[in-house]
Amino acid sequence: MNAIKVKKLAFLKEASDFFKNASFYADEGDLQLSAGLILKVLDQERKALSVGPQVLHLIKTR
Repeated sequence: MNAIKVKKLAFLKEASDFFKNASFYADEGDLQLSAGLILKVLDQERKALSVGPQVLHLIKTR
């Protein structure tokens, strides 16, 4: 596995862990903590999508 795929999987694993905790706290009735964890899930998913070469890095300036 290459480094990009490893990083992407690490971010998605972290997102999955946060989601499990968010579900637990939502079931317990702590909606504020659950909402905070869901924001962390979304952040980790965003990071997973942005791993790898970006378009701006591929464009050469003249």
